[in-house]
Order: sequence, then C-alpha cells, then structure tokens
Amino acid sequence: MAQEMSTRDAYGQTLVELGKTNPDIVVLDADLSKSTQTHLFGKAYPDRFFDCGIAEQNMVTIAAGLASSGKVPFCSTFAVFLPGRCFDQVRMSISQPGLNVKMATTHSGISVGEDGISHQAIEDLALACALPGLTVIVPADGVEADKAVRAAAEMIGPVYLRLGRPKVPVIYSQDYQFKIGQASCLLEGQDVTIIAIGILVKAALDAAADLQKEGLRCRVLNMSTVQPIDEAAILKAAAETGAIVTAEEHLAHGGLGSLVASVVAANRPVPMEFISMKDYAMSGKPAELMERYKLTAKDIAEAVRKVVKRKS
Repeated sequence: MAQEMSTRDAYGQTLVELGKTNPDIVVLDADLSKSTQTHLFGKAYPDRFFDCGIAEQNMVTIAAGLASSGKVPFCSTFAVFLPGRCFDQVRMSISQPGLNVKMATTHSGISVGEDGISHQAIEDLALACALPGLTVIVPADGVEADKAVRAAAEMIGPVYLRLGRPKVPVIYSQDYQFKIGQASCLLEGQDVTIIAIGILVKAALDAAADLQKEGLRCRVLNMSTVQPIDEAAILKAAAETGAIVTAEEHLAHGGLGSLVASVVAANRPVPMEFISMKDYAMSGKPAELMERYKLTAKDIAEAVRKVVKRKS
C-alpha cells in the first residue's frame, strides 16, 4: 500500500474485492459515486449498483428494503448528508428494526477544506451515536478502513462508517487485526493517554513523539469504534496514566470526547482535556483549517501539558 491513502479510496477498492466473493453485497449512492469511490463497484458490478440521484432519504429507505430482503447494502454519500438529511429514515427504517445496512460516508470533518461550511460535517458522530444499536466506526488510515469495511460486511446489524477525503499517512501494516469495539494501542505510556480517532490519530502520534523529548510518556489509543466504545481500554488508561486527552475532527458535544468523559466520570474520574471543534469553520485549505481550529499535533501536545499539570 502507498505511504498515503485516503480512507474513501480504501473503501471503494475494498467494496470491489468484497463483491467478488459475496453476491449479496449491493451498493447505493446519491449522485456522488465518483467522490465516494463507489463508482468502482458500479463499474465492476453494474447490476448490483444503484444511483438514487440527489435523494438521500430515498436511498436510505431503499437500502432498508434491500436489507430486509437478505441483501447486504452499502449506501454512501457525504457525511454532511447522512445521517443529517435523512436522520428520520435512518432512525425509523434502519436503527429501530436493526436492519443490516452499512452506511459509509465520505468528506467528513473540516478537512474537506474549500467545500466550506455547508459541506463540513462536524455533527455526524453525535447524530449517529444517538441511535441505539448502531455501530459507529472512524478508521484512522487506509489499512484500517479496508479492515473496517470487511468487518462491517461480515457482522449482522447497522453500521455507520465515517471516512475522509484527503490522503492520510498509512499507520498500520497489512497484518493489523481490526476488531469492532476494541481500541488499538499504538503507543504505550504511563504519564497521560491520548485517545484519538480518524485523521487525528497520526497527529496524536506526532504529539507523543515530541512530548517524549520533554520526558512525558504518552499512551496513544486509536478509538476507531466510537460505538460501542471500548470502556475497558478507557478505564485502564484512566487507572494507569491518571489523565486523558481526546482528539477528534468533530464538535465537542456528542462526539468522542463526550463519550469518553461519560465513561470516565461514571467510573474513574481523572483530569481530561478535549481537542475538538467548538463551532462551525470557514472555507480554506485543509491544513490551514486544521491549524486555525487547533486540531494539530502542536495543539494536542499543549493539551497534554495542561492536563498533566492538573493531574499533579
């Protein structure tokens, strides 16, 4: 695999591979197949690909119907449209009956850049995690995206996959064993734990490397399954490191930080800091936006220094 790869590219390629061995897999899109990379599946298996047009609610309902008929539907659009635009359909037609629909969205967070505020999904995790029984996964790189799509296809039940537009560094080797509901410890440490998801996992590792020069030993957890969250890993981190920083390309409310904090508060209170969006963003280049809204390795490192002081 390349040194850099977008998670949406990994998704599109993995769908094609899965289609070879599982004839029940069908794919739906809402007029964005070249952006979501589902056009690759459509080219390989045109009889199992359905472009529903700019009608996300209809796409979700059709996917529910296909799932109830024994198919394994993957439906895709931008994260700003699903679950947002079709929340009622997801709630009523997929989440409540627990249908085997896989919702894979791309262009999440502010790293879509110049697309601007209307297309920057920073609330989608809060909406998805509000639905009981919905498995929510945020892969950190192309390897994990590939593994997560395969795991989603194998499990029975609704899944929300949050994927990104930009190419990101590959963190994992091909022998990485992804497991739904289990955090991945990328770095051991005893002074503080950084729990990150998606594009900020690499930033967390970079921050930990810089902090090591200062004598701070950071544990880095990739909490790629946001729901059901790995409570055991969180509580182990709280007990063994005594301080936690969460990092996500999402609003503070309802996302990773809120979910981790609820586990910590109920079981093992420790000082916490949160790297996240606080409000909507402007249009701009992805790297510039990440810096402006304090979602970089530098910002994570500063949060670590702050929380360690509170710990003492």
